[in-house]
Amino acid sequence: MLFIIAYRALCTNCSYQGAAMSIKQQRTAIVTGASGGIGRAVTERLTADGFAVVAHYSGNRQRAEELVETIRSRGGQAISFAGDVADDADMSALFDAADASFGGVDVVVHTAGIMPLAPVVELDLETFDQVQRINVRGTIVVAQQAARRVRAGGAIITFSTSITRLQTPGYAAYAMSKGAVEALTLILARELRGRDITVNAIAPGPTDTPLFREGKSQQLIDTIAGMNPMERLGSPEDIAGVVSALAGSVRWINGQVLYANGGAA
Repeated sequence: MLFIIAYRALCTNCSYQGAAMSIKQQRTAIVTGASGGIGRAVTERLTADGFAVVAHYSGNRQRAEELVETIRSRGGQAISFAGDVADDADMSALFDAADASFGGVDVVVHTAGIMPLAPVVELDLETFDQVQRINVRGTIVVAQQAARRVRAGGAIITFSTSITRLQTPGYAAYAMSKGAVEALTLILARELRGRDITVNAIAPGPTDTPLFREGKSQQLIDTIAGMNPMERLGSPEDIAGVVSALAGSVRWINGQVLYANGGAA
């Protein structure tokens, strides 16, 4: 009872699972952006793999809580947690919640990001600054916490984009931010030498999520889908499968950018 009271006082912005959330040594993952299309698929896949998951969200509390309830109904363990990925105090509290709920952190999957589009000549600089704040500062804030707290044998997985190879017009601000994520990822892998922690980036191609479809005609979607030899869009589950491998037994891939795009680039 003392633990339950102390935990409720500590974790004021995460959902509480009650007695089922006993502290124990088990594989635990944090997934940022878990209310999004790819983040949700990653969260569901990791819980199916046996992980307890802290499902982070920023603005969509309802979707995050529905995700947690779905996982629990399947016998999995999860909590939701709200926070700004670019805020150090918020992300420190996120990792504290993982410690308090599940006893530590083994895997961090940082999917959270934003993707406003505009040609360079029309790009609003305030929007550009916001992209860099969320995608670049947010990644390094999460990476700092992960580097301090992930246990030996764990994995840190960041998210880039295949746009860094495709160089699609309109994506300059987004591609610039993800180029920075790739650089950070490779350097962090080397800085964690001797810790038995892998650090990799996944760079999805066009993936069939509500965010991807927003504002696009079916004709444009079909054209984009035909860009790769598989002749379809990626699914969130395709990307989640790559995460599952890196979070699991695949240990000899480290310091790499994995382009998960069906051969588009």
